Amino acid sequence: MVKFRWLVVLVLFLIAVQPSFSDDRAKFIGIWKLTSVVGEFQDTSEKIYDWGKNPKGYSIFTAEGRSMFIIESEGRKPPKTDEDRATLFKTMFAWTGIYRIEGDKLITKVDVSWNPAFNGTEPVRVFKFEGDRLVISTSWAPSTRFTGRVTRGVFTYERVK
Repeated sequence: MVKFRWLVVLVLFLIAVQPSFSDDRAKFIGIWKLTSVVGEFQDTSEKIYDWGKNPKGYSIFTAEGRSMFIIESEGRKPPKTDEDRATLFKTMFAWTGIYRIEGDKLITKVDVSWNPAFNGTEPVRVFKFEGDRLVISTSWAPSTRFTGRVTRGVFTYERVK
């Protein structure tokens, strides 16, 4: 009888918890316009805007589990030289893949991207909703641009209505 009670408690718990996961996934569905990209240094909490104060971009999440991201930095111009074209490559990123939600983590299995090295990866991002805003943060990691520093990116979106 005691085992049966615990089984009932477990089933009730699972029923109560499941909607929160599906609710978060339902909140993602739609089109999101990028409003800011802020880089943060872990050691000092210093913020940088290396994508500019007005970067452009969108994220799209479908009910079927597909996500698409495209982001470009502020001030991009049509290229005139090979160096300009290389700069354009460094000032944008785009990818698509199947996403899943695990607690407060957004995980995308990337199948197509602007950089083939990103294909097949599963970047893990932390997310939170603030009304009609979606804030997605990368994990803290050693910076590829600032030797010896640990950074993360914080991407803020507003729902497109």
